[in-house]
Amino acid sequence: MASTQHESGVRDRTPVERHGQLSVEGRFVVGAHGEAVSLAGPSFFWSNTGWPGEKYYNAQTVERFAKDWRAGMVRAAIAAENEGSYLTDPKANTERAYAIIDAAIAQGVYVIVDWHSHRAEENVTEATAFFTDIATRYGDKPNVIYEIYNEPLDTTDWETVIKPYAEEIIGVIREIDPDNIIVVGTQSWDQRVDKAADDPIVGQKNLVYALHFYAASHKDYHLKLAQYAVDKGLPLMITEWGSVTYDGDGSVDYESSLVWLAFIRENKLSHAIWAVSDKDEGSAMLRPGASSNGDWSENDLSDSGKFARDVIRNW
Repeated sequence: MASTQHESGVRDRTPVERHGQLSVEGRFVVGAHGEAVSLAGPSFFWSNTGWPGEKYYNAQTVERFAKDWRAGMVRAAIAAENEGSYLTDPKANTERAYAIIDAAIAQGVYVIVDWHSHRAEENVTEATAFFTDIATRYGDKPNVIYEIYNEPLDTTDWETVIKPYAEEIIGVIREIDPDNIIVVGTQSWDQRVDKAADDPIVGQKNLVYALHFYAASHKDYHLKLAQYAVDKGLPLMITEWGSVTYDGDGSVDYESSLVWLAFIRENKLSHAIWAVSDKDEGSAMLRPGASSNGDWSENDLSDSGKFARDVIRNW
């Protein structure tokens, strides 16, 4: 009986209460007690003012994910390109970041704060200002994970562009927050993790590298790139993936998704599923018109939303 009560008590603790301060040892993210930690949760959609994901950047939505979906983390995709992004509306987008981070802290889950851009090297000044603010405000909280470049393009070179950008922004964050994990984007929409594995950033601790995939599009070839990086000891975090095609649309590819999920489990990786939105496309977890406060019925969830909820709840 005592054992059952103890196990129940462990389950009742929040993810941050269970794991505490995360760090990187070898290729694993580990908790304060040294055990490998594998978290699952949803990624919010682009935060642009006026876009379909904007209305979900609130505490009620995070609470729904923490309590009903049993998410270990959430990802705030703070838009850094296109109209209505941080580049044209910094105050509103920063406040959306605060809303998700504050709610994640209140719910005891981890939060990836993502600079959601495909051309981050063109806006270093803005990225510096954003991460200086976030690190100053939240750097003492174990919940926060910084993702400094969402998805570099296939034409954006790892060695000469992405890596130097990353080293600059890492330096900015580390001046303020010496400990929390930083996620480094990789070439070709975070698919060419092999390039980072062959030429990783040195002299820094608690770095992981972003791997993204869309299961209906990315199969054996991309899985081999991921396996290569793992075999070389590169610490990975899957900060965005979808069960549909790479353009965010199409139907759920359950077979390919399960292959990827087996890889994720085997290698004890953390992962965030795209996307918290009611846009009329396959990757949107919610059907058009779904409530903005997390008060969703089963009918409010799309096929990919039902699949994502099942994956996250049972992780």
